[in-house]
Amino acid sequence: MIDFKQEVVNAIFEVSNGLDKEEIESLIETPPSYDMGDYAFACFRLAKIFRKDPKSIAEELTKKIDGGDFFEAIENVGPYINFFINKSKLAETVIESIKERGAKFGSTNMGQGRKALVEFSSPNIAKPFHIGHIRSTVIGNSLYKIFKFQGFDTERLNHLGDYGTQFGMLIAAYKKWGDMEVIESDPINELLKLYVKFNEEAEKDEELKEEARYWFKELEAGNEEALELWQWIRDVSLKEFNKVYDLLGIEFDSYTGESFYSDKMPRVIKEMEEKGLLQESEGAVIIDLEEYGMPPALIKKSDGSTLYTTRDIAAAIYRKEHYDFYKNIYVVGSQQNLHFKQWIKVIELMGYDWADDCVHVPFGMVSLEDGTLSTRRGRVVFLEDVLEKAIESTLEIIEERNPDLNNKEEVAKEVGIGAIIFQELFNNRIKDYVFSWEKTLSFEGETGPYVQYTHARANSLLKKGNFKLDEEIDHSLLNQDNEVSLLRFLYQFPAVVTDALNKYEPSIITRHIVEITKAFNKFYNSCPVLSAEEELRKARLMLVYVTKVVLKTGLDLLGIAAPDRM
Repeated sequence: MIDFKQEVVNAIFEVSNGLDKEEIESLIETPPSYDMGDYAFACFRLAKIFRKDPKSIAEELTKKIDGGDFFEAIENVGPYINFFINKSKLAETVIESIKERGAKFGSTNMGQGRKALVEFSSPNIAKPFHIGHIRSTVIGNSLYKIFKFQGFDTERLNHLGDYGTQFGMLIAAYKKWGDMEVIESDPINELLKLYVKFNEEAEKDEELKEEARYWFKELEAGNEEALELWQWIRDVSLKEFNKVYDLLGIEFDSYTGESFYSDKMPRVIKEMEEKGLLQESEGAVIIDLEEYGMPPALIKKSDGSTLYTTRDIAAAIYRKEHYDFYKNIYVVGSQQNLHFKQWIKVIELMGYDWADDCVHVPFGMVSLEDGTLSTRRGRVVFLEDVLEKAIESTLEIIEERNPDLNNKEEVAKEVGIGAIIFQELFNNRIKDYVFSWEKTLSFEGETGPYVQYTHARANSLLKKGNFKLDEEIDHSLLNQDNEVSLLRFLYQFPAVVTDALNKYEPSIITRHIVEITKAFNKFYNSCPVLSAEEELRKARLMLVYVTKVVLKTGLDLLGIAAPDRM
């Protein structure tokens, strides 16, 4: 595909006499309106070189610049040189590139030979898979797809919370009040009841907290009874979690949780000791991080048990040795910012030069309309319930609007779940938000169903128009404002995908495919397709086709299906 920005750089380089190409590129801007051109070059920096005012420089350079057939006009306005892309050339490069690359349009080989690990979802065993978990789950899945799309050898890691003090609580609670048959009939709800009850009783009775600590220590020491109960709780929990992953269409390459690293921590602690990093503090073992503006990293508690920090360090070292990653990405809420800064700093202090390749991708919190989520108090909205309700609501809409649709249940699933995922990925990931059934299940405005419906509409147009991909078209016919606007958004798609990868931000893609959808619908409403004369009809059908391809690719990068009919 022609890189028009690079052609602007080349054109200015030929006449600027003193600027290198990198500097020229840094001075190129995108004007606020296409009436002012597709690209603008500011001449302020040239004033010292040419010893003239920027306006005069812009006038002189504009007369010398040869834009070839890439630009239909090059004009100067004050100190700026404005470049207007040749519309026919734009149509040709966009359409032919998408025809050639298909679903790969926008992908690169930037990740070739590089391993990227994406850790996401990572729910705690024996706790509800609630609406708060959806953010890590769908952001992480989208990042996995984006990195894979850009040629990285990418692995999906589900670092299950299957270790820690809560297992001491659960084992103690089960031994006091548990019933295996009752729990197996409804694992997560029943385990949650035990967990909530234990926390309520422990607030009144300190001895219960001691029991929890005792059983966790026994678990770490390999007590047979503790291990059997732990394995059973893990198995029944994972079976429930997989129901949600199946609904979301998400898979993992590894379910290796915290427990996997329990036998790898002694080696890591010994290494820290040998490197002189450890200190004792009130019976606990810490690493002092005061000079880096952080509180100490707690490595071992006073009772000898380990913590998240120790396990995350052991996990990172194992992953580097096992995968030799280029990037080790953690999609974990922003409330863990300090935790990640601490253990990544410890990795650096241990002398590992790959510490900076461990990347924390934080996201904002989810709260309910009447307050925050709290597993300890049983205040949760189950994610499976949210997804099932979205499917049911969508099916009701389909029954009302298109009762004869084939595969109604399948389409309802694709659209309902797509609506949930799209809403999660529409706003910048770092923003907190309040979960609302009404907003989540709305199908109006900038939503997943709006994009999916546009994809289905494009598909219908192609069928009605008996579209043939191998037909030659006259690209110059696509010159109406709404046609050119749509072509511009399609042209920008590869850069948008790269930007989303570099910023670990799927919402950049989400918002862009909404803009493509809006542009397509303006084109559809203002430019007749099926009733146009033959050559124009063929050109417009081709524009419909390439839009459909990009919308499908964009939705796929978000983890959302693109139904052909709705």
